[in-house]
Amino acid sequence: MKIIKNANLITMSEKYGNIENGYVKIQDHKIIEVGKMSDFSDSNIDAEIIEAEGRITTPGLVDAHSHLGMWEDGLDFEGDDGNEDTDPCTPQLRAIDAINPMEASFREAFASGITTVITGPGSANPIGGQLAAIKTYGKRIDDMVIKAPVGIKIAFGENPKATYNDKSQSPSTRMATAALIRETFKKAQEYQRQVEQYQNNSDEEDPPEYDIKSESLLPLLNGDIPLHAHVHRADDIFTAVRIAREFNLNLILVHCTEGHLIAEQLADDGYPVLLGPILTDRSKPELKNQSEVTPAVLSEAGLKISIITDHPETPEKYLTLCAAMAVKHGLRRDEALRAITINPAVSCGIGDRVGSIDDGKDSDIVIWDGDPLDIMSSPYGIVI
Repeated sequence: MKIIKNANLITMSEKYGNIENGYVKIQDHKIIEVGKMSDFSDSNIDAEIIEAEGRITTPGLVDAHSHLGMWEDGLDFEGDDGNEDTDPCTPQLRAIDAINPMEASFREAFASGITTVITGPGSANPIGGQLAAIKTYGKRIDDMVIKAPVGIKIAFGENPKATYNDKSQSPSTRMATAALIRETFKKAQEYQRQVEQYQNNSDEEDPPEYDIKSESLLPLLNGDIPLHAHVHRADDIFTAVRIAREFNLNLILVHCTEGHLIAEQLADDGYPVLLGPILTDRSKPELKNQSEVTPAVLSEAGLKISIITDHPETPEKYLTLCAAMAVKHGLRRDEALRAITINPAVSCGIGDRVGSIDDGKDSDIVIWDGDPLDIMSSPYGIVI
C-alpha cells in the first residue's frame, strides 16, 4: 500500500471536489480511499508514505489527441509511422503496431505529469486508422494500453486533399473526401448485415468473405467507440457532423480551429471538442482563423472542452503550457485543469480508469512543486 499524506487535493471528482489537507490510499495500483487528514487513520504500518507537505496534487494529466510514438523525435522517414498514405481509407491500421514507447518524448511526457495520451495515425487519409489510449510509462506497448481501439480517426480538409492531389488520385476535393468515407462506412454496414444474416441462420447461409476494413469499423457502427474527426474549418466541422448523423455515430471533433466562429451551433450539437494545438503558427490556409480564445468561447457556450498538444506539432511536454495560454485568453483556471484531466478522459471513453482522483480508478497522481499552470512549476512526485 502507498499513502499520499497532507496533500492539497484537486481531485476532479464530483464526489470529493477539492480537499485542502487530504490523503489518498493506493493499493494494487488502484485508489482505494480519499479523504481529509482530520479523518485519516492508518492501521497499516507497512504502507509506503509519500509526504506531499501541502503541495497541490492532481490526477495524472490526459492528452486526448497526440501522435506520441508515431513520429519519433529527431528522425525523418525512419521514425515516421503515422501516415500510410498509399490508400485513402485504412481503418484496419492499429496505432499499437506503430508506437515506439522507447522514444524520448515518452520520458519527457511522463516527467511533465502527463500519464495518459490518446495517440494514433495522422490526417493524410480520409480514414486513417484506429487510435489507442495508453499510459506514458513502460517499455512494452501491450502493457501500457488502457483501451485499443479507443476510436477511429478520420480527416477532412486540406491534409487528405493535398496528400492525394500530389499523387494525382482521389480525393483531391472535399467532396471526394466525404464520399470515400461514406462509401467505406456503407460497405461496412453491408458487411455487418451479411455477418448478422449468417449468425442468425448459419445452417443455410454462407459466411461473408472476410473484409478487414469493414471488420475494423464494426465497433464504430455499433457505438462501442467514437469517431475522431480531424476538422479545422467551420464547413469541415459541419461535414463531420453531417456524416456522423447519417450513420448514427458517436462523434468527437478534433482541433475545431474555427469553433469560436460557430459556438452557438456547436453548443446545440453538443459533441465533445478537443482543441489545439494552440502554440503553433498558421501553417496552412485553413488555420487563418486560429485563435487562443477558442477554448474560452466554447467553454462559456457550455461545451465539454479538452486541450490537446497534437504532438509533435506541439511537444507533448508542453500540455500545461497550452492550458495556461487558454487561461491567459479567458478560460477559467478550473476549466483549464478539467480540460487536461477529467474532460478528455470522459470524452474519450476512459473516464472509468483515469482523469480524477476517485475510488477504484488507476493510481495516476501528480504532486506539483507549485501551480500546475505556472510555467515555472514541475512535478515534485508522480505515481502511475
